[in-house]
Amino acid sequence: MPQPPRFSLIAGRRDIIDRREIAQRIAALPDAKLQQEGTQILRDALQGGRAEIGRRLAAESGRGRVIAASYAFLSDQIVRLAYDLVTQRLVATADPDAGERLAIIGLGGTGRGEMAPYSDLDLMFLCPARNVPWCEGVAEALLYLLWDLKLKVGHSVRTIPDMIDAARNDMTVRTSLLEARWIWGDAGLDAEAMRRFRSEIVAGSEREFVAAKLAERDERHRRMGDSRYVVEPNVKDGKGGLRDLHTLYWIGKYVFGVERPADLVDKGLFTAAEFRRFERAERFFWSVRCHLHLAAGRPEERLGFDMQRQIADAMRYADRPGKSAVERFMQFYFLNAKTVGDLTGLFLAQLDTQMGERGRRFALPTFRRRPKRLDGFTVDRGRLSIPADDWFRKDAVRLVELFALAASEEMEIHPHAMRIAARDARLVDHVRDDARANAFFLDVLTARKNPDMALRWMNEAGVFGRFVPDFGRVVAQMQFDMYHHYTVDEHSIRAIGLLSRIERGELADDHPLSTRLFDQIVSRRVLYVAVLLHDIAKGRGGDHSELGAEVAQELCPRFGLDEEETETVAWLVRYHLLLSNTAFRRDVADPKTIEDFVGAVQSPERLRLLLILTVVDIRAVGPTTWNDWKRRLLRALFDAAEERLRLGHKQRGRAEQVAARQQALADALAWKSSAARAHARRLPDSYWLAEPDSWQVANALQVADAEARIGDPQPSVVADADPVSGMTRISVFAPDRPGLFYRIVAALSVAGASIVDARIHTTRDGMALDNLLITDARGRGYEDSRTRRRVANALEKALRNDHEPVLKEMGTLPRREEVFRVAPRVLIADKASTRTTVVEVNARDRPGLLARLAGVIHAAGLELHSAHIATYGERAVDVFYLTDAKGRKLDTEASASLRQQLLDVASEAN
Repeated sequence: MPQPPRFSLIAGRRDIIDRREIAQRIAALPDAKLQQEGTQILRDALQGGRAEIGRRLAAESGRGRVIAASYAFLSDQIVRLAYDLVTQRLVATADPDAGERLAIIGLGGTGRGEMAPYSDLDLMFLCPARNVPWCEGVAEALLYLLWDLKLKVGHSVRTIPDMIDAARNDMTVRTSLLEARWIWGDAGLDAEAMRRFRSEIVAGSEREFVAAKLAERDERHRRMGDSRYVVEPNVKDGKGGLRDLHTLYWIGKYVFGVERPADLVDKGLFTAAEFRRFERAERFFWSVRCHLHLAAGRPEERLGFDMQRQIADAMRYADRPGKSAVERFMQFYFLNAKTVGDLTGLFLAQLDTQMGERGRRFALPTFRRRPKRLDGFTVDRGRLSIPADDWFRKDAVRLVELFALAASEEMEIHPHAMRIAARDARLVDHVRDDARANAFFLDVLTARKNPDMALRWMNEAGVFGRFVPDFGRVVAQMQFDMYHHYTVDEHSIRAIGLLSRIERGELADDHPLSTRLFDQIVSRRVLYVAVLLHDIAKGRGGDHSELGAEVAQELCPRFGLDEEETETVAWLVRYHLLLSNTAFRRDVADPKTIEDFVGAVQSPERLRLLLILTVVDIRAVGPTTWNDWKRRLLRALFDAAEERLRLGHKQRGRAEQVAARQQALADALAWKSSAARAHARRLPDSYWLAEPDSWQVANALQVADAEARIGDPQPSVVADADPVSGMTRISVFAPDRPGLFYRIVAALSVAGASIVDARIHTTRDGMALDNLLITDARGRGYEDSRTRRRVANALEKALRNDHEPVLKEMGTLPRREEVFRVAPRVLIADKASTRTTVVEVNARDRPGLLARLAGVIHAAGLELHSAHIATYGERAVDVFYLTDAKGRKLDTEASASLRQQLLDVASEAN
C-alpha cells in the first residue's frame, strides 16, 4: 500500500491509530447503531491519536517533520476508515457498475504527507464521470461524517477533464495537484489523472510555472512585511518560512520531476551539505508550527509575542546571561529563516543556470557586459565568480575582496562563488588583522551604491560574522519587545542602506537636513562605521552603548581608521541615543537642556554626525517608527544646539529667536501692532521657542476668540488635525489652577484618547495655554471633525466641573501584549533644569497610566511646568518638570515621597 516516504519515519504507528482494530469494531456494530456509534469510535480514535502525537511532540520537540507526518498519517487512516464505513455500510451497492468508482486524493500538505495539528484536510473526490448519483452520495456522506468529527475539510468533486481544465486555468490548483497523492478508493482513476496532468499540463510549461511561483512568492513576502527578520514572523507564509521551502520543492518537482526533497541534490540544485541545512530548517519550522497550533488551539501561523515565550519553554530553551530564553529561541528561529533565504538564492541561481539558454539568463535581470576577469575573479554571464574551487584557500583575503568587487562593480555574485565562499568562510579567521582584508571590508561598508546589498550577501555566506566576530554575535538576534521590528543585524544593515540613500540624495524629500549635512561632514567612513557598530554590543547583559564604544575602540584601528576617527566612532556609539533621548524626553525650550546637550556634544562635526546617525537608527527600527513629529523635535534640538555651538554664548541668539518668532506671528495674523505686542508679552520665552509656527497662529486665534466672549473666562478647547504629525492637536486655554493638567489628561483618558506629547504654558496674567498631541486607541489621529468636536466638548465639560475627576482602572492589554514586563523606574534629576526638578518615569504603557501619574503630582500639591511623553513599544517614558507650590525645586523629602508614589503607580501598570 503506497505511503509518503515520511510515514516510514514514524515509530509505533499503531500506537497513534490501529486502523485494523478500529475497522473490526465498526464492522461489529449493528445497522441501527452504525451511524452514531461508528462516528463516536472514529472521534475517539482521532482524539486518542492526537493526544499520542502531542505527547511525542512534548517529549521530542525537535522532530518536527516526524510530528507533521504523524498528523497526516492519522488523517489518512481516519479518511480510509470513514470511506469504508460509507461505501460498505451507509451507501452500499450490492452490484456496483463501472461508473460507481471514486478516488480520494490528498492535495497540498495532505498530499505531501505533512500536516500541523489544525491544518485543513485538503481532499479531491475524483469521479469517472459527471452526475453519477453513487459518487455524489458517497462524497456527501463522507463529508458529513468528517465534519461530524470536527475536521475542517477543503474539498472538490471533479472528473479528470474537470481537473485538467482547473489546472490549466488556475496556478493554485496546478500547484496543489503537483503534490496530489492517492489516499483511498479507486487507484486506477488516480493513476490516469496523474498521467494526464503530467502530459497535458506540466510538459512544456516549466517556465510559466517557475515565473508564477516566484511572482507569488514575492507578493506573499510583500504582504508579510518583505523581511525574514520581522519580530512576529509568520511561520508558514513569512519570508524565510515553510512556504519558501515548499516553493523550492514545487519548482524542483515541476521542472525536474523530483519525488522527494532529497532528490534536489541529484539534480544539482543543492549540494549534500546544503540539503542538510534544508532539512534542519524544515525540521525546526515544523516543530515550531506544531507547537504554535497546539498552544493557540487553532490553525495559528503568526508567531506572536504571546506565543513566543510559551513555545520557547515548550522547546526547552533556557535563560543565559544577557539573553532570555525567548530571545535565544527567536535568534535560532531567525538563523533558520536566514538559512532558508541563503538556500533560496542558491537554488534559484542554479536553476537559472540550468534552464537558461546559452548567453541568456532565465529568471534574473541581465547585466551590461563586463570584462571577463576582474583582479583574477571571473565573470560568468554578468555574475562575479571565481576561476577555481581552491581560489579562496590560496588567499583567504579574497573572501572579503569578492564582496568588495561585487559592491564596486554593482554585480551579482555567482551561486558557485557563494557556495565556495560559504564553504571556506572559516578561513577568514586567519586574515582578520590583514590590512588588505580590512581595506576591502571598508570598501564594502562604504560603497557608493547599495552597500547593504553586498553586506547581506557577505552575511549570507557567513563571512561577515566571522570577519567581525562581534557582529556575528548579533546575527539573527531579536530583542523581545514591541518597539524593534527587526533583528539586530538586519536593523544595522538597513540603517547602512538608509545612510547610503541619504548620501546619494535619494531621501532628500524625507530628510532634507540630513542630506544637506552629509556634504559637510569631514569623514564619511566614520559615519558608516558608527552606523555599523552602534548596536554591536546588544545582548551582552550591560549598557550596549558603553560596551559598544569599547568594541569600537578595538575594531576601528583594525579597519584602518586613525586615532581621531576611532575616538569619534567610539563617541558616536557611546552617545548614539543622546540626541533622540534629549529631544523626546526633555524640554528643549529650557536653556539647561541645551547647555547639557552641547556640553556632551562639544563640536559641530559631532552634532552633524549624531543627527544623521539618529535619523537612520530610528528609521531602521521599523516601517512606522519615523514620523514628522519626531523630525520636528530632532530639528528643534539640532537648531538650538547648532546655534549655541556656532555663537558660543548661551544667551545670545535666544532673545533674537524669540523676537523673530513673535514678528513672524504678527506678520501672519495682520493684527494691529499693539495687539500683537500685547499677545507676545503675555507668553514666556519657552512658548515661543517650543511651539511650531502653525500652532502659534492657531493658539493666537483661539485666545482672541475666547477673550472676545462676554463674562468670566471659560475653558476653551480646540481639537484640530495636525498634518505634520498625523495626530490630533488639543489646545486648552483656561484660567490656571492647581491640578489643571491632571483634569485634562483624566478627561482625555476617559474619552479613550492617548496623549503623545504635552507642553504647558502659563501666561503672565494667570491663564494656562496647553498644547497636546493625542491619538485614538489605534494610535492614529481623529480624522473625523465630528469626533474631534466630541472629544473637545467632553474635555470642556470636564474642565468646567468643580468635582475631582473619577479615574477608571488602568485599561487592560491585548493578549499578545500581556507577556511584556517593564521594570518600573523613577529618576529624579535635580540638576537637569535650573528652575525645576525633572522627574522621569519608566513604566509599562497602558491606558490611563499618564492620568494616574498626573493625579499623584496633583495630590502632592506640585506645579507642573512641562510634560514630555514618549512611547517605545510597550515602554512608556513620561517626563515632568515640577516645582513646589511656591515655585521652588523639590527638597529631598518631597522628592523621595513623590518618587515612591510614582513608583507604586508604575508597578501597578505591569
